[in-house]
Amino acid sequence: MQKILSGTQVSELDKRHVELSGQKSSNELMEAAALVFVEWFLNQKFSADTPVQIAVGKGNNGGDGLAVARLLSEYSYKVSILCCFESIDSLSLDALKNYKSLPQSVQIYTMGNWELAEEGILIDAFLGVGLKGSLRADAIDLINRINEFKGTVVSMDLPSGLPSDKLASDTVVYADYTVSFEFPKLSLVLPEHANLVGELVVLKIGISSEAYAEFNSAFYFLEAKDISPLHRSFNRFSYKGDLGKVLLIGGEPGKMGALILCAKSALRTGSGLVTCHMEDSERFIIQTAVPEAMASWGLIPNPEIYDAVGIGPGWGTENRVRMFRQFLQDYRNPIVVDADALNILAKNPDLIPLVPKNSVLTPHIGEFSRLVGSSPNHLDRLDRARKFAVENELIVVLKGANTVISLPDGKQVVNSSGTKYMATGGSGDVLTGMITAYLGMGYSPENAALCGVYHHGLAGEIASQSKRRSLIASDIIEAIPETYIRLNIS
Repeated sequence: MQKILSGTQVSELDKRHVELSGQKSSNELMEAAALVFVEWFLNQKFSADTPVQIAVGKGNNGGDGLAVARLLSEYSYKVSILCCFESIDSLSLDALKNYKSLPQSVQIYTMGNWELAEEGILIDAFLGVGLKGSLRADAIDLINRINEFKGTVVSMDLPSGLPSDKLASDTVVYADYTVSFEFPKLSLVLPEHANLVGELVVLKIGISSEAYAEFNSAFYFLEAKDISPLHRSFNRFSYKGDLGKVLLIGGEPGKMGALILCAKSALRTGSGLVTCHMEDSERFIIQTAVPEAMASWGLIPNPEIYDAVGIGPGWGTENRVRMFRQFLQDYRNPIVVDADALNILAKNPDLIPLVPKNSVLTPHIGEFSRLVGSSPNHLDRLDRARKFAVENELIVVLKGANTVISLPDGKQVVNSSGTKYMATGGSGDVLTGMITAYLGMGYSPENAALCGVYHHGLAGEIASQSKRRSLIASDIIEAIPETYIRLNIS
């Protein structure tokens, strides 16, 4: 998995890469960033008739923008530079080299002498990861001017004014797209910054894995390439028992839909045998809606016969504490805890030590707040998630636009898959079924959580291509098989 480094580590990473790669200068890395940016830009099919303005700062982020200006001009775009510096003498060495390489077709407007086009594209290459402290008055003025632009704004690496690792406290560019290099800076995945970041794009520029080795980070970025090695393989003699016997507990009267979604997603993920435990009165519903699943009711009989258990979807909290306590005393393998089971833990914290070590808890922000306590912001929430996971030796899957998996060793993994269209009732129940399925197949709890979260997000992406805001949880389930095809997993 890709480490997410702090802003202060990025320049050191660049230097280390240049040393290890044999590149002659950091300008070659700047050129690599410009090339992948332009490739992405061209794939967006922005018309060559669209005017492109690039707001350029004096540092390496500005150097990236200057290199992009040269390359876009070669594709016949009408490009102009909006200088966000007073003199070329203040440019970094790499930025100066790219400034001097600009073709004559690129028009340059000095600071204080530029006006925004009425339409088109503005590439924000003013301030990057090197931002430290509060903004100067002239920087605030320039950002405010950029924010007056009515066309499409594309920020390079970070929207100008946004710190790499903290919450915004000053004026920030409002971007429609943010194109970050190598990994998303931590601030880009915080919900407080959603309106600033716009659509987040992460592009690789060829920094070697060896260059990352000497840098420490608690945060990692989960990408498609990471998933295949986490999967178990099964041979042609494998039978349904090898693919896991799972028990799903939930579904009180009026909430059977949650258990149905959970069961269907577990089966679509690959579970060999799925049993649903619910109220006696509801057993006909499950056996009609999910004929592939078995049903049980009353006391939970012989839980030890199951390879994995998921508990909570639509379960309710009335008169469940005694049953939950007894189950936790009887079943000592890692489980998946969701929804009402999380709410029971929140109201009965004495049960938390009984939850088997390395179990996977899957709260949304509301459930997490009830369980761990409210937070003033997402950075604090992530810190609380890390501490809770470490102190209780549990895995916490904090669901959201960029779901974060907090592991018992203190590592936190930010998921890259998913879409805003997954914000719909039942989406979390689908995830519970998927993680429980992987746990039942013999995956480690960590790998079950990572695979479940990534495949869940990818299924949402696939389903949303035709459904958009009409997407419902059942659509996610139906797209699960395609995720295996996309990732080439048999």
